[in-house]
Amino acid sequence: MKLSSYTTTYFSLALLGIISIWSVLFYLAIIDEVYDSIDDGLENSKILILRRASQDAAVLQKTEFGESNYRIQPVSKQAALAATDQYQDTLLFMVNENDYEPVRMLKTFFHQQDHYYQLTIITSFVESDDLIEDLFYYLFWLYAVMVVCVVFINQSLLQRIWRPFYKLLDTLKEYRLDKPVPLAFQASKIDEFNDLQESVSKLLQNNLQVYQSQKQFIENASHELQTPVAISLNKLELLAEKSELTEEQAMLMESVIGNLEKLTRLNKSLLLLSKIENKQFTQEQDIQVNAVVTKLLAEFAEQAQFKEVTLHLETKGELHQRMNKDLLEMMLSNLLKNAIIHNVKNGFVTVVIHPNQIAIHNSGPAQALDPDKVFKRFYKASASSQSTGLGLSIVKAIADLYGLKLSYQYEQHHRISIDF
Repeated sequence: MKLSSYTTTYFSLALLGIISIWSVLFYLAIIDEVYDSIDDGLENSKILILRRASQDAAVLQKTEFGESNYRIQPVSKQAALAATDQYQDTLLFMVNENDYEPVRMLKTFFHQQDHYYQLTIITSFVESDDLIEDLFYYLFWLYAVMVVCVVFINQSLLQRIWRPFYKLLDTLKEYRLDKPVPLAFQASKIDEFNDLQESVSKLLQNNLQVYQSQKQFIENASHELQTPVAISLNKLELLAEKSELTEEQAMLMESVIGNLEKLTRLNKSLLLLSKIENKQFTQEQDIQVNAVVTKLLAEFAEQAQFKEVTLHLETKGELHQRMNKDLLEMMLSNLLKNAIIHNVKNGFVTVVIHPNQIAIHNSGPAQALDPDKVFKRFYKASASSQSTGLGLSIVKAIADLYGLKLSYQYEQHHRISIDF
């Protein structure tokens, strides 16, 4: 969700809550004020009617409301003395509306010439449901206008304020440690944005220095390690050819040479993993994957024949992918080599190509590998001295680099699939 949409949503929800609470309080305040005003009017009418009753005895004969807003009814002395003034809401039939309408009523008691009377005064009262309905509509339009104003402010003012931030995001999206370029940040009047840009600039510079140092170290370490190992191998091979060794010495020599060769492969694999994870393979192109698979199967045909493994290819669609060609060949080669080496006599390797997937099926030990560990570094299903345990780790690193989904399943045979 965009920052402007996020803030707009929260502003709208906050306004809705504030206006809802405010509308309830406003309604209660209005109703209280209306009651006070009406009750004051009823009190004033009471005083005026009592004055008229003291001057004109005919007023005491007004026992029904009729065209007037009051009536006077005689009551007993006990009832009059025990009662107090009562304000209440009630309904009264209105001829003009032909319906019962809400009214405010005052009941009070007085005595005149040794007689006691009940005076009932009514006055029209606003309907609460009408008031609530009108208040709802007014508040709804108020809320709608305020939301429109918030959206307008976000689209105009806030986007202008946050422009340096978005500019910083665009710069960071394009920035690459392997191809560093000078950073050009947009100056801002807001101190926090300037501080953010300065902190990001320092962070990128530190990361760049660390990246370059690690890259240089890995390259130097690999080169310095590779050279003495290669020299040692050559000297041992020369020694083995020129010297007459006993069978025990020959076996020891063979073991040392094997370990040095494994060390060479391990060194190359770790260096390759480092380069992949540091995204040093930058050249990309659109690749017809079917052709690459066909070429690799032809290259592995001799090795498969030696291992007495049959290779099959099933094409169910054309698969195209944009990536580094060397990495694609490396990924598929490691998978095919792994499927051939860890196979059984008279086994099979079947490659199935879909428009968006490659699946490699192979026979092998009748036991599933651990799906949580199979792509981890130095994981070995068998104690093979020739394996470095990095082949599938390299495949996983390449898949992660291009956002490919790599998965392993076992159902009667082993299956590794790559979803493009």
